Amino acid sequence: MFLRKTGCNRLLTEQKILEALKHVEDPEIHKSVVELNMVRNIRVEGEKVSLEVVLTISGCPLKASIEDDVIHSLKAIGAKEVDLTFGTMTDQERAALAERLRQERGESSQSSAKTAKAVPPLLEPGTKTQFIGIASGKGGVGKSTVTVNLAVALSRLGKRVGIIDADIYGFSVPDMMGIEQRPTVIDDVILPVERFGVKVMSMGFFVQNNAPVVWRGPMLGKMLRNFFSEVHWGKLDYILLDLPPGTGDIALDVHQLLPKSKEIVVTTPHATAAFVAARAGAMALQTNHEVLGVIENMSYFACPHCGERTHIYGQGGGERLAKELKTRLLGQLPLGAPDNDPSEPLYAPSVYKEDTEAALIFKKIAEEMVERL
Repeated sequence: MFLRKTGCNRLLTEQKILEALKHVEDPEIHKSVVELNMVRNIRVEGEKVSLEVVLTISGCPLKASIEDDVIHSLKAIGAKEVDLTFGTMTDQERAALAERLRQERGESSQSSAKTAKAVPPLLEPGTKTQFIGIASGKGGVGKSTVTVNLAVALSRLGKRVGIIDADIYGFSVPDMMGIEQRPTVIDDVILPVERFGVKVMSMGFFVQNNAPVVWRGPMLGKMLRNFFSEVHWGKLDYILLDLPPGTGDIALDVHQLLPKSKEIVVTTPHATAAFVAARAGAMALQTNHEVLGVIENMSYFACPHCGERTHIYGQGGGERLAKELKTRLLGQLPLGAPDNDPSEPLYAPSVYKEDTEAALIFKKIAEEMVERL
């Protein structure tokens, strides 16, 4: 929201400038640049405003967004010319900001260091965040595609959503969502990357050039816990976890770490895929986690010319799996990839546009989830 230009605002003052910039947020921290004391050295010469905005880190990936918002806000109150320069916070200022973010998470510098709390605030019993694991019995059934598009569908409904790409060996969420930047780290606090209104954290942010992750189970579990304890998520309604396929260490860690989490199982119509997926669902039930339902991906191919549906991978796998797990079939998704243009500003290879058939199915699933949860 920006202030409108009116006659009484023609005389620019430092106070009016700061008041206008209260509406400009740091896109990662989601607080006003004025509240964060990022606006410095304001000078007014008639209708020309000069000022400095101090960024959290050098080379901030969202610098252009802040620049556009600052200039737009100042021109809205009568500035004809805006001379904007950028600086970087000192180490002491970053440390102070990190401490503030820790305190908002219910921590302090002492508790976040050697004597870290056993349970991160996000995982405390009173948390209002709903955790939903997206599981599958085998790879290649579209589990990550479901995670990404279900998260975006929830965001489009106005919900505050995060994704943890817990498929640490086969991370793919950043690429699917068209994310090219890495998270900002302030002192020891990590700010998740936001795309389509969804906050994202993935192992893919911490490896170079798509290198393989050669780690054993305990190290993977530690990384997963760090995604909760060291990331500044803010207030979220839902966190979706893209689980690795099968019933290995990470899936077990998630079930132990999140005793109240719920699960959605993804399969294809093929009988064998549904048979294997039943193991992932059975693991959730054995660890007392509710299975919200089954999503059948690649259910049919719809001819783009006549609309006739062809069931390439057979029929009935999702329904049989839902019956076996004593849950419901949440939706059946068509076979096909999003028809997105790489030249678009928010290009993402795997996110369906809001008015497409698949996106409308995800919207219906999201609405049902919101109603039930």
